[in-house]
Amino acid sequence: MVRISIPDSEMTNPHAFAQRLHAPTIMAAAGGFSSAVYRDSALSLREFEAARLRVAEINGCMICQQFRSARDAGEMLAGSGARPTRCIADNGPAPDEAFVAAIPQWRTSGVFSERERLALEFAERFAEEPKVLAADDDFWARMHACYSDSDIVDLSHCVAAWTGLGRVAHILGFDSACSVSA
Repeated sequence: MVRISIPDSEMTNPHAFAQRLHAPTIMAAAGGFSSAVYRDSALSLREFEAARLRVAEINGCMICQQFRSARDAGEMLAGSGARPTRCIADNGPAPDEAFVAAIPQWRTSGVFSERERLALEFAERFAEEPKVLAADDDFWARMHACYSDSDIVDLSHCVAAWTGLGRVAHILGFDSACSVSA
């Protein structure tokens, strides 16, 4: 259910309506942040999708759960008005639906590499227990054994974008009224 007033004629894309009428500067900045994540992340596509889909699960955002970066990111970036020279979809092979289906059981599934498993753990803990994550020296030792500082900063900002913007979409009900194609 959409939680702000949206005319029936605008219900196919309440986010676009809200961007035109409510906090347009803030929403444009949020869109720029989101676009930067999908355009400029250096993570592998599988690591990116693992973390993104785990955050989507936690947030409950239906759009984010249906979105597949390999399939949808290029169109999303083009829809923002800029023709990107690069996109996350270019960062390696796309995960298959078995990969996606294994995300809820990421701890026990054999589908994920060590880096993908760390990206999943990071995303989950960032979204659910940031104070505990920040203080977990054992986790950070494992993270630094697999990821460079640049990778960690990249992943952190990606997860921040998905956590915050996915929650906005879900809480305001934008994900219940439109689809990826909208």
